[in-house]
Amino acid sequence: MSKLSENLKFLMSEEDIKPPALAKATGIDASTIRKLLRGEGLPYSDTLIKLADHFNCQTDYLLGLTDTPTTQQFKSAPPFCQQLGVILKHFNITKYRLEKQTGLSEKTVNRWHNGKTTPTADSLIRMAQFFDCSVDFLLGRV
Repeated sequence: MSKLSENLKFLMSEEDIKPPALAKATGIDASTIRKLLRGEGLPYSDTLIKLADHFNCQTDYLLGLTDTPTTQQFKSAPPFCQQLGVILKHFNITKYRLEKQTGLSEKTVNRWHNGKTTPTADSLIRMAQFFDCSVDFLLGRV
């Protein structure tokens, strides 16, 4: 079982909410929530943000990168295509260097940059480790 699955189950039990109610509250498909609860894969950033926003916790907690959920005021996450530019500027890095040093493909990074897709949690974790920052920072939530 993935840490995401464990943490999601814990938060749902604390709130006493079942998958159908969570799906309705977040706008996430119930089948996606059940898949995450079974530990089958990691979500895309938009799903991760919706879950973290619903439970008012860090995305890093949901992903198991921190051990304890902390409640704080989180900003609304901007579209990732905008946030990617902020990240590159903040860390003074080019898209090319990001691709080469993280193993992300040029096609993937360009699709994020053009707003065609959003990163998977796996890609966010890889970037957070590379930049030594939180996933919430990468998503623009803090």
